[in-house]
This record gives sequence, structure tokens and C-alpha cells, in this order.
Amino acid sequence: MTAFLIGAALLMATALAFVLTPLLRKERVTTDHIQRDQLNLAVLRDQLRELDTDLEGGLIEPLAYESARHELERRVAEEVRPDVSVHTSGASKRWTAILVGVAVPALAVAIYLLVGTPAALDPAKVAAASENSHELTDEQIQGMVAKLAERLKSDPNNIEGWNMLARSYAAMGRYPEASEAFAHLAKLVPDDAAMLTDYADTLAMAANRSLQGEPEKLIERALSIDPKNVKALALAGSAAFERKDYAHAVTSWQKILDLVPRDSDIARSVLGSINEAQGLMGQPPVAMPQAAPAAQTAQTENAPQAVAGAKVEGTVDIDPALRSQASDTDAVFIFARAAEGPRFPLAVVRKQVKDLPFKFVLDDSMSMTPQAKLSNFPKVIVGARVSKSGSATPSPGDLEGLGEPVVPGATNLKIQINKRNN
Repeated sequence: MTAFLIGAALLMATALAFVLTPLLRKERVTTDHIQRDQLNLAVLRDQLRELDTDLEGGLIEPLAYESARHELERRVAEEVRPDVSVHTSGASKRWTAILVGVAVPALAVAIYLLVGTPAALDPAKVAAASENSHELTDEQIQGMVAKLAERLKSDPNNIEGWNMLARSYAAMGRYPEASEAFAHLAKLVPDDAAMLTDYADTLAMAANRSLQGEPEKLIERALSIDPKNVKALALAGSAAFERKDYAHAVTSWQKILDLVPRDSDIARSVLGSINEAQGLMGQPPVAMPQAAPAAQTAQTENAPQAVAGAKVEGTVDIDPALRSQASDTDAVFIFARAAEGPRFPLAVVRKQVKDLPFKFVLDDSMSMTPQAKLSNFPKVIVGARVSKSGSATPSPGDLEGLGEPVVPGATNLKIQINKRNN
């Protein structure tokens, strides 16, 4: 408590020094000051809009957004002065200084006694409060999702946006809205097996967890694209089990055992479901297969495998012939997307033209969704785009450059921004 009071007194003295110093000297706010302040305010407003765009586009985490927004608000308070041009007299300013010097400490003490929280000096409570202060409320999350949905009404071809909206609705348990968003996304990327499987799962949740009808059709469509999609095989087995076609359920689930490690939780769970179906058919339980047949083993070894900690590294630069078409402050999005599969970015980093050439690293920590990471795809395409609008969504007039497909783990990539989008 003593340390707190000493610290509070020192802070009060420092604050008064800053407040009283200008009051005790003559100063006139000129037109130049006002123009400078207006320019500062315009720049800060642009930065705030850019920050909001990053949040809506999923390019910045909510915690980082809150921290950056607080920093901008602090800069507004420090850099923008009140718009006054009145020259006050020395006597008036001295009396004002005296009044402020007496009133500020008195008011501070009174307010603290009225609404202060002495219990906040307890370190344990302070730590708990600090953790909770960074958590977004349900209302804030719902507001962010509502803003994204409203923006997508005028941007129907934004694959990344619709993917984020669909998964956000699903995470919030709003399955009818998630199903509608997935339906729109399926028109944009009709051959994405993983997305179709998630769409089927969401439709089933909206229909009291029933996979019959449209969900099962989507699962069949997903398996026709990717016969080894584990989630699609699991749902296909569940759909068959639901309509009491236990033999079909066992067939679908047994395929999963050839695709996952024998000692994994997935394998053990699937084997339990298989034996439940076996029991309902009056058949004896089966044991965990010891090894896959040689042909299937070879296929499994050649199948795309997740690469732990996968990343790609390289340098991005802009063609000198196009440099004059970009401003130093134009946004540059450096991204990686699947060579075959979903078109939305698997990892993204944002810089400015003035930062080029820039050495980049893209990894799984920059993924937009847990289901779409660099390590989930055998080959990726790395590219960079200059966006004059500051939006992550491609627009006509953007400058772009793409590399050749590479495997996750590739280094020393050279990406040149060398063409203009029409």
C-alpha cells in the first residue's frame, strides 16, 4: 500500500508538471499548429481504418488488434492538440494554474475513494483481472461477424471472407447461417473435399444431427473428389449407421484404419464404432489390424502427409518497371495457398511497398483456420500482391507476382511482383 501511495504521488506530481508548464508560459496556437494537427489526425484515422480492415480480413489476431487500437488512441491524445486560437493573459493563466494545481489532486483522491478498488492491489486478483481484460466478449465477437456478413453482401466472390464467415457461424453454434454461408462457398470452390465435408457436418447439426438427405449427398461428393478424406469417411459411416446399414458403416470406417496410425486416438475410436456395428449385426468383434497390405502401405507413404512445423521462406521484391505504379505506403500481402485445393490463403503476412525487398517466413501459426494450414498440403504456391485499397481481397489494378509450386519447407524463394491484375 505504501509503495502504491508513493507511486501515485510521484505520478500526480509528474502529471501536474506537464499540465502546469504550458499554463505558466505564454503560448498561442497558430494556424500552422492547427494544420499540423489536422494532418496528424487524418493519418491516424487512416491507420485505424486499415487496422479494422486487417481484423475483418483475419490478418490480425483480436488481442493484437486491441493493443494496436489502444496505441493509436494514445497517439491521438498526444499528437492532436485542441483547436484553439485564443491568446490568454498571464494573470488568467496563473490563476488557472493555481486552480488546476489544487483541484486535480483533490479530485483524484475523491474519485479514488468513491469508485476505487483497493483490492486491486492484491497481485493474484490483478493477474486474474489482466487475463480477463483481454478476452473478447460474446457481443464483440458477434459484432465482428455481423460486420463481416454485411461486407460480404457487396463482395460475393470473396472466397476467404465466405470461408471465415461460415466457420465463424459454425463455431458460434449458428448452424442455419453457417449452412447458408457454406452453400455460397460451395459455388465458389465446388471441388474442395474438406469444405464439402464441413458443409455436410454443419447441415447435419442444423437438422438435429441427422446426416440423411443433403448432408449424405455432400459426403458422397466429397469422397468422389478425395476418397481418403478421413472426416468424410467417418461421416459416411455415421450416415450408414444412422439408417441401420451397419455393413456399409463398417466398410467406411475400416478404410480409416488404413489411413491413420494404429496407436492413435482416432484409430481406437473408429475400432470401437466398428465393433459396435459388428455387434448389432451379430458378428464377433474385430482386432486392430497390425499392418496394412503392402500395396496400401505404398499408397499411404505416397499420400500427402502433414509436415510438423512446415514453413516457406524467401524474398519478395517488385519489378523496377512497376515500382512507379505503387506508393511507399501501399499494402503488400505475402501469402501461400494450396497448389491444388482451396484458393484462400493458408498463411499471410502484411507489409508495405517501402519494406521491399522483404525476407519473409510463412508458417502454420499464420493460418486462417486450423483445417487449412501449410502442413496439410503437399505443395503450395507463394505469391505477393500490392493492394492500393488495403484490402486482402484481390481487386482489379492490384500488382501481383506468383512463384512455382513448392513443397512446405522450401527456402530461398524469389518472388517478384511483376504483373498488373485486370
